[in-house]
Amino acid sequence: MLAMQGQILVRSMITYELTQSAFYLGLVSFTVAIPMFLLSPFGGVMADRFERRRLIMCGRSVLILAELSILSLFVTGNLEFWQLLCSSALMGCVIPLTMPAQTAIVVDVVGKQGLQNAMALSMGGMAATRILGPTLAGVIVAITSLAGAYTAGVILYIVALCCLFGVQHSQSHHGKVQKSVVNDLMEGFRYVTDNRLILSMLLFGIVPMFLALPFQSLLVVFSNEVWPVGPSGLGLMYAVGGAGSLFGALYVAGLGKTKPRLPRMMTSIICFGIALFAFANSPWFLLALPMIFLADGFASVFNTLNNSSIQMMVPDEVRGRISSFMMMSFSVTPMGTLPMSMVADAYGVTTAVSLASVLVILVAIAFFIFCKPLRLLDPRLRENHQALNS
Repeated sequence: MLAMQGQILVRSMITYELTQSAFYLGLVSFTVAIPMFLLSPFGGVMADRFERRRLIMCGRSVLILAELSILSLFVTGNLEFWQLLCSSALMGCVIPLTMPAQTAIVVDVVGKQGLQNAMALSMGGMAATRILGPTLAGVIVAITSLAGAYTAGVILYIVALCCLFGVQHSQSHHGKVQKSVVNDLMEGFRYVTDNRLILSMLLFGIVPMFLALPFQSLLVVFSNEVWPVGPSGLGLMYAVGGAGSLFGALYVAGLGKTKPRLPRMMTSIICFGIALFAFANSPWFLLALPMIFLADGFASVFNTLNNSSIQMMVPDEVRGRISSFMMMSFSVTPMGTLPMSMVADAYGVTTAVSLASVLVILVAIAFFIFCKPLRLLDPRLRENHQALNS
């Protein structure tokens, strides 16, 4: 994740250097999103069928080869935008086939009793990489070059692959009866459609993912056009946003397992929209920094509460497939980048992000009012907690 967060900044800078267009920034994200959305269900089946550590290691190896190819093209001066798109599409294929296994393997390690804290600390760790990754990448770019920062990212990917050798093998939860892939997929879909609360929470989690979180891909436009702060300012925005995410994840880790969740989820998503609106309309860069801290912090609280609640309610035998549906919701963030970037090109990045922040508040309120299963979340979680204790 440290490598990936740093590479997001570096890839954005390379894309903007090649194209000088917010639209093409959105197109890169969109190219990642489409295969991520389509392949995520198959990644869930693989996570429930195969040994999860080996699956993750295979995916990481493919990513390393792809990044080495882009690096060699960039260093030799032969990199073209279409090649960057192809690499992004490959990344969009690998991530959904491995991330469900990476999410599901957490329960293999800690069990359901420790799941909330484990997921919160895991998301906190990823948030910490959002601080260090872009900051270090921005510093390396300033000291050396974009190629130097990209090289550092590839080295970190290799280190991450080596670290996986220290993780124990996990057991497959597929059972002895070998069903077809189609049957496994349909079993996962039936579970979701038969459990309206799980379906409601999956859909509710999409709201900020699609409407507003894509603003992170447009930070490079803010750093060039709204506040001319350059690579160091861009890295600082990513770092401050990551610090907010870390704070939000640690806040959730400190919550008790029986604390009401839905009121905190609604408060956090509304405050996220308000803070994001303030960020986009800030006349000064220094004033925008605390706003992006708050926006990412509230988004982290919402996502951590939503995702950990889903994982606490699903059985182990379908956990990989449910994790893949959660992965599908993550893919809508880069999908949302394309329409947001189109609005940014047409009307300005400030208008695009402001509109998204207002929409996320209105849609979240409407979702709460009209979705009855969602309002049953806390009673259902209390029942699960009592069952685990008994």
